[in-house]
Amino acid sequence: MSAPQIPWKSPPVGSEVAAQRPDAVVIGSGVGGSMAAHALMEGGMKVLMIERGEHVERGRHNWAPDAAFELSPYFNMESHYRVRGDSRGRKGTFQCVGGPSLFYGGVALRLRSSDFEPHDEIAGASGARWPISYVDLAPHYQSAEELLGVAGRPAANPFDPADEVAYSRQPADLQGPARLVHDAATRLGLRPTHLPLAIDFEGEGSVGGGTDGKCVMCDTCDGYICAVGAKRDPAVAVLDGLVRRGLTLMSNTVAVRILWSGRRVNGVVCVDRRTGRRRVFSADRYLLASGALGSPHLVLASGLEAVSPARDWIGRCLMRHGNMLAYGLFPSPLADSDVFHKQVGIFDHYGHTASEPKLGQLQSIHPPPPGLLARMTPRPLHPVIPLLRRRMAGLLAIAEDEPRRENQIAVSRSQSDRYGIPRATITHNYTPRDRLARRKLTAAARAVLKEAGAIVAPSFRIRTFSHAVGTLRMGADPATSPLDRWCRLRGTDNLWVADGSFMPRSGAVNPSLTIAANALRVGSAVAGMGVTESAARTDPGRKATAPGRSRAEFPG
Repeated sequence: MSAPQIPWKSPPVGSEVAAQRPDAVVIGSGVGGSMAAHALMEGGMKVLMIERGEHVERGRHNWAPDAAFELSPYFNMESHYRVRGDSRGRKGTFQCVGGPSLFYGGVALRLRSSDFEPHDEIAGASGARWPISYVDLAPHYQSAEELLGVAGRPAANPFDPADEVAYSRQPADLQGPARLVHDAATRLGLRPTHLPLAIDFEGEGSVGGGTDGKCVMCDTCDGYICAVGAKRDPAVAVLDGLVRRGLTLMSNTVAVRILWSGRRVNGVVCVDRRTGRRRVFSADRYLLASGALGSPHLVLASGLEAVSPARDWIGRCLMRHGNMLAYGLFPSPLADSDVFHKQVGIFDHYGHTASEPKLGQLQSIHPPPPGLLARMTPRPLHPVIPLLRRRMAGLLAIAEDEPRRENQIAVSRSQSDRYGIPRATITHNYTPRDRLARRKLTAAARAVLKEAGAIVAPSFRIRTFSHAVGTLRMGADPATSPLDRWCRLRGTDNLWVADGSFMPRSGAVNPSLTIAANALRVGSAVAGMGVTESAARTDPGRKATAPGRSRAEFPG
């Protein structure tokens, strides 16, 4: 049944208020929302989680050609974004319990300590500055790695952050295609490393599809929901356990507006996607974790920019990385071509000294999913797709992009979707520096693939926003940073943000682990478990609330 049109400015007259009032409401069940909920519950709080999507079913159907990326039934265009700039058209969203991270490749990399330091070449005139350091986030990185069961090799990466990262699980040995890339990079004088992966290679996974959850080393990982539950996505690693411990998870529930008065949020208006039923959920504290597109969208749709001293920066400084794919086509089929590829990282171009330009990193990656190749090629060529894929190995280039104020998400005041949420438009353009970094990284990727024996190595731009961050950035300056150092939305007393929109800069690593670590940090603070005296000194006008008190004010 279609949900009715609901005027987004309407007051919640006649709305049903949830009978059992939780301590905290978390909007979004992705990696940020899941980790924040974990920290809140560790602090003894009763948590209600609101999720637009539905629960996923695991099984062999997840390996089907039409189950990858935008072909998945969990990819939805009902509340699409209009996109302008370097990419154009319409953009849908992944909607499922656990969020879009169910489709990630499992890479769990920390930002480097240097990523938290000022970098004028990249930050430019944006004023982007981290108000925290690597040291502040390091213990939360470790907690996130433990919760996700990250498998890695200690000290294997010569470019690891300042402290040695210790992993409790071991990764699998390099498979044929990954070994090919590793050896070629080594011959070129580079220092390839094992990527840390949130994947269970030891058989302790939680859900089935006919196995015990141990990784089967398939080539349907990045871009697919894991059929056997070995990939430690938020649903497997966190949410299953939280639900058993008492988390109330409302799936198929769309948050359409945040209700507020003065500095306090009073509730979240929601609509049931299946019935159109309208409800208001209230709590003492609210954590917004709808992603770097969804969170500013909801803030703007709710008019909360009116109370923010950084109102002109809400939704701005959108970053997405300068991502590029290079695929080598080899003269003969690769050994073990249909196995797991995403194992090797190359960080020699990350800019580890002041004299080196910061470009980014390379990662080995699977050939394109057959379903996507079929969509991109004429039907007469479809029979040769399996032959081509067996002769392909790829590298993903991830370049840090600049946090430009002009790159933004903005809402319409005249058009809305079927739930009454204002339509939103994304505007994004790369800078000349972004394009140069991407070109240089792509050239480095092609060189590795050619050294490995590829005949040709064409490259392709990634036009998605899968690495989107930065639209509600944290910072020390209240006039230019919507969030304070604890990710409280400035101008409010009881609303925090726990997704990638908090990041002032994107770095050049997959953002999921940083989002997870910061969500644990923020969730612990909201529960009254992690605010230090040094943090309190950053905003002398505010006092931290003791655990258990209903008014949640934390230092800025």
